[in-house]
Amino acid sequence: DAQYFRRLLNQRMAELRMEAGKTVENMDEDGNFPDPTDRASMESDRNSMLRMRDRDRKLIFKIQEALQRLERGEYGICEDCGEEIGIERLKARPVTTLCISCKSSQEIAERKAKRVV
Repeated sequence: DAQYFRRLLNQRMAELRMEAGKTVENMDEDGNFPDPTDRASMESDRNSMLRMRDRDRKLIFKIQEALQRLERGEYGICEDCGEEIGIERLKARPVTTLCISCKSSQEIAERKAKRVV
């Protein structure tokens, strides 16, 4: 049901944006740590947080693309083989563009390519 997935995708995007806002607020509260070890720990935590937010930013982009596919009536159709993506797969990964068969084939090809290099 398109409405179900539209709600699911919008809810997830709102959660990600809320987390991003919290990150910005927390980064503004930069503590002054005279101890180099404490400062290094804070910098490490900050870098980790920035990597997570970057991953979230990419997920927001994928959610926006999925919402566009919903609007065009293309949501839930595998971009490789053109078959319908299973409902359970869409529930587990609503931004997916590949059916499980095509995704499995893609992962096998990626593993083979890594072994060659």
